[in-house]
Amino acid sequence: MTLLVHHPERNVIRLQLRQNVVLADLSEEQWRELEDLLDIVDCGKGDFLLHQGVHEMEQYFVIDGLLKRMVSNADAKVMILRFAAEREIETSYAAWRLNTPTPYAIACVTKARVAKLPLPWWVDFLERHPRLKAAFEYQVMKLMSDVLAHTITLHLLDAPGRVHRFMRKHADLAERIPKRELATYLNLSAETLSRLKQRGKI
Repeated sequence: MTLLVHHPERNVIRLQLRQNVVLADLSEEQWRELEDLLDIVDCGKGDFLLHQGVHEMEQYFVIDGLLKRMVSNADAKVMILRFAAEREIETSYAAWRLNTPTPYAIACVTKARVAKLPLPWWVDFLERHPRLKAAFEYQVMKLMSDVLAHTITLHLLDAPGRVHRFMRKHADLAERIPKRELATYLNLSAETLSRLKQRGKI
């Protein structure tokens, strides 16, 4: 973990972060302020950035690779709620606002590089920049809406329908997500997903 301002690849990372869905419209002054707060973390496949049920939370900006938001029960049954790729964010902002433990974990699907900072620092930064706060909270609501839509899809659509919806909305991720991870996300067995793939459904 290295502060952005001290990172040997900081110039490239700055350019990548400027493409982030939340950070794209920051002013130069806001960038200088935020850069002093950001840590850059390189993670391996399967590494956890956030564990379910904790109170210490962080804000994440995906620079490279894929993350997943996931929940698990006492029997270790896992449900994947969403994937986040480059230029996207991951957060537990709603839980922090409600003063509740994180209801999900965030882990790396592939090798990944993220910029992160403690959530209280990020919230403090947002409070000083109301337009950014509004844009960020819009993205948080959009993420929550997408997760809800995905959960409903798992109950209403059959296996081919779930695969078709995924391809319609996330075709760019189809070849990047390992088959077992994608099967879990769609609540299918890996064998069923393979059969659908052979039939040209994915």
